[in-house]
Amino acid sequence: MSTAAVLAAPPLPYVRWAEQARAHAARADAFTAGWRERRTTGATHAIEDFLFTYYPTRPAQLRRWHPGPGVVLGTPPDDARPDLRVALEERRTWRWYRALPDGVTLDVAAFLAERGDTIRYVVDLLAATASRPARFGCLGLHEWAMVYRDHAAGRESRHPLPLRLGGDGTDAVVEGHRIRCTHFDAYRFFTPEASGLNTEHPTRETQPALEQPGCLHANMDLYKWALKLGPAVPGDLLLDTFELARDVRILDMQASPYDVSSYGLAPVAIETPDGRAEYVRRQQDFAERSVGLRARLLDACTTLLAAA
Repeated sequence: MSTAAVLAAPPLPYVRWAEQARAHAARADAFTAGWRERRTTGATHAIEDFLFTYYPTRPAQLRRWHPGPGVVLGTPPDDARPDLRVALEERRTWRWYRALPDGVTLDVAAFLAERGDTIRYVVDLLAATASRPARFGCLGLHEWAMVYRDHAAGRESRHPLPLRLGGDGTDAVVEGHRIRCTHFDAYRFFTPEASGLNTEHPTRETQPALEQPGCLHANMDLYKWALKLGPAVPGDLLLDTFELARDVRILDMQASPYDVSSYGLAPVAIETPDGRAEYVRRQQDFAERSVGLRARLLDACTTLLAAA
């Protein structure tokens, strides 16, 4: 899409985009309600807080709706209420937006000038991941490898939850299985004793060569890449990636060595045949969900780069 074509597109009527923005904010508020409440009380949640700490995100950031590149947000009618005009005037001050005679739009040139290298890296990584077959043999053992031999070394576990099988039982599961983690940002948290047990030795440099769509963490990271793409990602896509990451995180902890019963969750006992079968089935479901989201993120990047 050329810049001329973008600017020639008719503006999205104000009544339509304002309603989309309101619906988006309401959906975001529902996703962040627990986190916002805990912030006022000092409480923590070992499963849900991960989405706001590991992926550092402010609720206000999720509430902010963007239409994506190539969309002009039209102005309200002249007789509109003053508060409606304020919403548009405020958006004109947002980073990477620019005013047009008939509305506001993403300033593609300014955005790419600052984030172009990031966009191209994300495109390469997502395309490479999408090109590979999904692998479903890891059984979520990355979480087990992150606490392997901790009790023997006198180290505290990463999460303030008891180990479901105790220290010795956890170590026995690690030692009785083959560790096949392909994701660097999981592997880098392995204990020193577990690092050498992994069949792969991922690094940040080899990440594009190893990522594959069966990996729970690679699919959770679709949310990270949507955040990094910022206003280039339509609001519904951002929240869809958040929702996938939230659902994946639940399985990640259910299949972990931690006892998550305090959160009303049953374990996925990957040390048993039934648990392994359940893990693989749910992992396959997430891989299927990730296909469409990964393609939509690539489309957003392609649109952005073409608009330049």
